Amino acid sequence: MDTLGKPTDLDTSTEQAARVAALFREHNRALIAFLQCRLNSFSDAQEIAQEAYVRMLTLERPDEVVSQRAYLFRIASNLALDRLRMRKVRNDMPIELPADELHLPPVPERHVTTGEQWRELRKALRELPAKTSQAFVMHVIEGRDFHIVAQVMKLSERMVRYHVTNALAHCRARVDEMEIP
Repeated sequence: MDTLGKPTDLDTSTEQAARVAALFREHNRALIAFLQCRLNSFSDAQEIAQEAYVRMLTLERPDEVVSQRAYLFRIASNLALDRLRMRKVRNDMPIELPADELHLPPVPERHVTTGEQWRELRKALRELPAKTSQAFVMHVIEGRDFHIVAQVMKLSERMVRYHVTNALAHCRARVDEMEIP
């Protein structure tokens, strides 16, 4: 308070910070749940809630707000609506990349290159011990988890990881040999 007994800006901002802190403690879960229902995204809901609290902290005349909770939810609702509008704008805008920026060879050339890479991969796998090759194929190509591969091959998961790592290193070395002129 100043010398005349009037509240200063510092007093008002401290009081508003205390009110916002109380709002956060009492209503944050409800606010995030409310926003998550509107936005279908927990991370967006958290982000919007945070922005709403910041706006509550920076109100010019916080004493004029009758219901802090209602005003918080109104701010958050408006921010969520803005976010949904931005999503719509982004999704409706076609993304066109010039053909020269794609840096991809035409489809027939890509098909030939892929075929050559597949043949080289198969050749590299044949150079490996049978268990190493089998573990690699089951995990990397067939997409099985390490514990499944371990059960099928009657090995420990650690041993399967060892075989897959060796196979990856061997295949990487073969690819590097192909790429070096």
